[in-house]
Amino acid sequence: MEEREVVAMLLAGGRGTRLGLLTDDIAKPALPFGGKYRIIDFTLSNCSNSGIHTVGVLTQYRPMTLTSYIGIGSAWDLDKAMDRAGGGVTILPPYINKDGGQWYSGTANSIYQNIEYIDQHDPEHVLILSGDHIYRMNYQGLIDHHKKMQADVTISVLRVPWEEANRFGIMNTDEEGRIVEFQEKPEKPKSNQASMGIYVFDWQVLRQQLIEDEAKEDSSHDFGKDIIPQLLEKNKKLYAYNFSGYWKDVGTVKSYWEANMDLLVKDFIFDLFDRKWIFRSENYKVAPKYVGESAEISSGLISDGCKILGKVEKTVVFPEVFIGKEARIIDSVIMPRVQIGEDVVIEKTIVGEGCIVEDGVEILKCPEGEINVITHQSRIIKSQNDPKGYEIRRRDEA
Repeated sequence: MEEREVVAMLLAGGRGTRLGLLTDDIAKPALPFGGKYRIIDFTLSNCSNSGIHTVGVLTQYRPMTLTSYIGIGSAWDLDKAMDRAGGGVTILPPYINKDGGQWYSGTANSIYQNIEYIDQHDPEHVLILSGDHIYRMNYQGLIDHHKKMQADVTISVLRVPWEEANRFGIMNTDEEGRIVEFQEKPEKPKSNQASMGIYVFDWQVLRQQLIEDEAKEDSSHDFGKDIIPQLLEKNKKLYAYNFSGYWKDVGTVKSYWEANMDLLVKDFIFDLFDRKWIFRSENYKVAPKYVGESAEISSGLISDGCKILGKVEKTVVFPEVFIGKEARIIDSVIMPRVQIGEDVVIEKTIVGEGCIVEDGVEILKCPEGEINVITHQSRIIKSQNDPKGYEIRRRDEA
């Protein structure tokens, strides 16, 4: 196997419990996003655009959709690296061997169980990434900084509002950017430099620490909670790398909805149309979109295969969606193959893939400001008991 400077390991096994109904039957990184993408498209595209073509994708929860979607990485041009002595994308689920096996029990444990995969590429550095973040980043800048500082570990950080700093792992640094203290979701943060969950490790340093951590019975085998504090205790050289672009952890219903709405802001910093940094996805092979004479669209992402006859305002519409006459869809995310009837009103709602919303249904925004979520493959009908209400049933239910 050819030696490589960098191997990327992409953590994509999480369920995303805070996304509730949206991830009941699909892994969080496979969740549709932004009209034509899935969440994992952004990290895979960042790898390809940064010239990193050896990527291990660690799957566990509901892996089938993710595995079939990624395939051999053709959509992101990562399959071309397969000709270069074993590069490209490799799906890495938990496995058993002669001694048995176990599920991944933490982010660090998932990398520990794949030491053999990394060893066969003999890299100098290992880039640890998450498959559930929306951002644009050239990882070469991070890696160059790591090499310049001769670091053992370099962690990408983002300055967040002080009032939100207690939601993140916080890195406290000296004047040269060397990390001197890590605070996990502190009540009283000493800085507002939040970890983005993006790490570059010297592979031999990480390899040794993973082995030691695995032997600790009291460890949760987590990078933030265990590996980083352990390396600080050893006085290893950990540096922060400042990132100033857009970055969003879409781990909750609210943040997922907000990230979709962010794409609709005029002159938004995150440009999906920049030909110099293309975000790639597995394309839907469907007909062009059709916008009827009765349709009105303002500030919307409308995908191919859609047929729009009603009003769409500040909404992301995925492929093959039908919106009937006199329907009004506002501040919402409509996932693929949703059928919306006539005279329907939908406000501030995420409608799951394959749903049917029957004529006359009104799904109004919650008074408390929460986001409505309709689970995939549901049928929404007018309530038989409340003239203004609605009922949610399974799509195949009478």
